[in-house]
Amino acid sequence: MRQIERQMNFALSNKGNWTNSNTSVTYHPSENLSEVRLHGNLIAWLDHKDQVLALSSAGWHTNTTKSRLNALLYEFNTGIRVFQKQYDWFITDFTGKKVDFYDGILVYKNGFSSIQTHPNVA
Repeated sequence: MRQIERQMNFALSNKGNWTNSNTSVTYHPSENLSEVRLHGNLIAWLDHKDQVLALSSAGWHTNTTKSRLNALLYEFNTGIRVFQKQYDWFITDFTGKKVDFYDGILVYKNGFSSIQTHPNVA
């Protein structure tokens, strides 16, 4: 894990505000929510109360975005990761469950949502 990602995770875990180079963490005490941005794009947010992490590529399927998301997943829930196969992104857990990655996917301590099980799908 890169030094910048360790610092990002520290700020997220400690409900801090932090900026370094192209990455920032902002804590919103009124909502008990932290946002993580890469190049100003919102790539993740953590609801500290409910322990729900939402992930987004913000439309940028880059190695840097994937690296930041995987560092956040490592901090939040070891065993879940984002990976790429033939230009497509997926998310998987330690049991081998794999679903297509989509912006807004929710990660819980015991797994993740899919587009079919996402709470906001009508």
